[in-house]
Formats: sequence, C-alpha cells, structure tokens
Amino acid sequence: MAHGLSPSSSSDQMLALCKRGFFGWKGIVKTHLGLKTFQSFNGVLAVGSSLSFLLVLACAYSLLSPRVPQQADVATSYGLPISNSSSVTDCNLFEGSWIQDQGYYPLYNSSICPFAEQGFDCLANGRRDQGYLKWRWKPKDCTIPIFNARLVLEKMRGKRIVFVGDSLSRTQWESLVCMLMTGVDDKRDVYEVNGNTITKRIRFLGIRFSSYNLRVDFYRSVFLVQTGSVPKRAPKRVKSTLKLDKMDDISNEWIDSDVLIFNSGHWWTPSKLFEMGCYFQVGGSLKLGMPINTGFKMALETWASWAASNLNTKRTTVFFRTFESSHWRNFAYCKVTQNPLITTRGKERNALSDIILRAVKKVAPVPVTVLHVTPMCASRSDAHVGTWSDNPSVPDCSHWCLPGVPDTWNEILLSYILNNDH
Repeated sequence: MAHGLSPSSSSDQMLALCKRGFFGWKGIVKTHLGLKTFQSFNGVLAVGSSLSFLLVLACAYSLLSPRVPQQADVATSYGLPISNSSSVTDCNLFEGSWIQDQGYYPLYNSSICPFAEQGFDCLANGRRDQGYLKWRWKPKDCTIPIFNARLVLEKMRGKRIVFVGDSLSRTQWESLVCMLMTGVDDKRDVYEVNGNTITKRIRFLGIRFSSYNLRVDFYRSVFLVQTGSVPKRAPKRVKSTLKLDKMDDISNEWIDSDVLIFNSGHWWTPSKLFEMGCYFQVGGSLKLGMPINTGFKMALETWASWAASNLNTKRTTVFFRTFESSHWRNFAYCKVTQNPLITTRGKERNALSDIILRAVKKVAPVPVTVLHVTPMCASRSDAHVGTWSDNPSVPDCSHWCLPGVPDTWNEILLSYILNNDH
C-alpha cells in the first residue's frame, strides 16, 4: 500500500540526490564503457580520490544551483534503479511515498512545449502556488532513475511508442512528448505528422522526432472496444451500443509498435454510458441489465484475446495503466488542495483497477506490465487541474496539471523500457 507524505530534510535531500546521481553515473559506466557495475559505494571509493571529489562537487552544484523549468535534461544516465534487486522488475515501483524535492522538478515548461494543451497548463492559467510540482515519488525499496532526455531519445532511436486510451492517456502522451523535447536542440525537428493541433476529440495524433526517427503516437479509444449503432427493435432509450466482444475498429493501427501503453476506465460510468443512451451489446444481443463492472470485465477479456492473437512479443512491450484516482466529492464538488492528502480515504483501491490487474494475467503468451498508479495517485488531490484550465467555469478533479503527476508515470515507464533493452 502506498503511503501519503514523507517530507524530507535538507540532509535527506542531499543524500537522495547524491545517490540518484551516483547510480545514474553507474548506468553510463555500464552502458558506454562496458565495465562491471560497482556493487557498493565502497567500490566507488576504490576508483580514486579524484572521482570522489568530482562526485561531491556535482552533488553540491545540483543542490545550490537554481532549477530552470524548461532545462530538465541532466547529465546523468538511466541505469538500474537503486535497489537490492537485480532489475527494475524485482522492485515494486508503485509502493512508496511522495517526498518533497525542491531541486529536481518540474521537468519542463508547458508554456513553451507546443504539444501541451492549454487546458492542462495550470501555471499559465493562473495557478499561483507551485508546491504541487515539488513532490518526487520514492518507491519503498528502490529509486527511480533521474530522467535524461537526450539519453532516452538516443536509446529510442528508430522506435514507435503508442498510447491508446482516453483523455488521461492523452495527458500522459503530452507529458512524454514535452519531457523528450527538452533534449532536442532544434524544436522544428519535432512535429505532428499530419499537421494537426491537439484537440479533445481527434482520434489520432502522432509526433515525430525526426532527428531520431522516433514516433510517439496517441489513439483515442476510450472504451478499447467498438461502439455501434442502435440494433433493430431496440427500446427507445437505446441511442448507441458498446460491442463488448469486438475491438475498436482502429486497433490494427496499434500493432506496429515497439512500446504500447493502454488505459481505460474514466468513461465507464453511468453518466458516460446509460445516461447517454449507450448500452452493452454482445453479438446481436443487447444486455440492458448488465452492470458496468461486468461490461468492463468483458471488454478487457476481448482486449486480452486481441493482444494474445495480434502482438509480436519479440518486438512489442505492452503496458496497461490502472485507473487514476480522481478527487471529486459526491461526483459533483471539486476542491484542489494545496498539499497532498495525509490519508487517502480509500482511494488507493478501485474496482476497475482490480479488474485490470486480473485481466492482464489472461494475456498469455504476451507479457503485460501493469502501471499500477492507483495507490500513488490517491493522495494527490493537490495536482488536479481544478479551475486552472481553459474553461475555469467547469472545475476538473479528474485531469492533472502539466507538468505534474503524469511525468512520474513516464519516469516509471521509461525505467521499465530502458532496462528491458528497448
């Protein structure tokens, strides 16, 4: 279970940052020099006093130098997370706590990232407090590597990353694109492949980093399965259907990918389904009395069957992100707090997330990594868009400010990807 807050002292911050810098340096040694990784800090001391001196200087400089938001690229590398385990997969990255970190975040400036929606740029939309930007996720048994945009771009050269899901998936997509853009010198080399601007309803958006032949794409598929028209002799209240046994008709476009990240959940509500006249359908039969959770379970079974039949496990690494905690009160009242919650009020668990956790086990022989963000987001009532959007008259306690919490999802995602040699 994730814990809420764990404020750190200045000495704790120095120790954490020095450890992150050391293990980032370790990754560079391992990757670029072909040397064996040191097993303890004593091994570093053996290299010589000069290296130790440089390490101390680097830590001091990192703590004392001001952080400019748009200059997120740092001179450290992705190595294995700090852990007693041998790999990232042996450490539960989603069990931990949020620690105050005044020196590292934010990773980018949304106002100068052309692919960040104005509606998610809370600072530009008038939010004055910046405390929500200064929390770092610290797993219990390891540490997430420091993000290095240039190294990620180089390692992902020639690849295609695909996000599939709802607007929360688009938010994570925007976050990753903005993070990677901090490592690009000529911003003109990054563009949307069809010249489209980001809108809420567009079904496809593709960003190309031409200098690296890298694509980062987003497909809007809020249910993952097909929507259909009204069947014959259906009751008048039925305006459309959700075909639980058929994948979205654009699913073939997701197959040709190196990294594939799914999410779904926020549209599986009465207000988005039954109150809009949308009911479940299996084969030619309407399922008017089927509960939403049962429909979601059937849809994920269809997704699991599709993944097992269509994805090339030798190429494509698959992720599924769980439901992100929203912080509405009685589904109507939205209050963004100034700090994360001390107690999570049961939001660390969610029925849809539990269904996802069970569904991924049925995708054999395709390995699926679950990005189980539900517990870690439960306390972050401070990081939602609230009234700091492009439509302040409609408060929002579902979506997240950018930069913000989705950046941490991507740091974890990249930890998995790069340590699996993709």
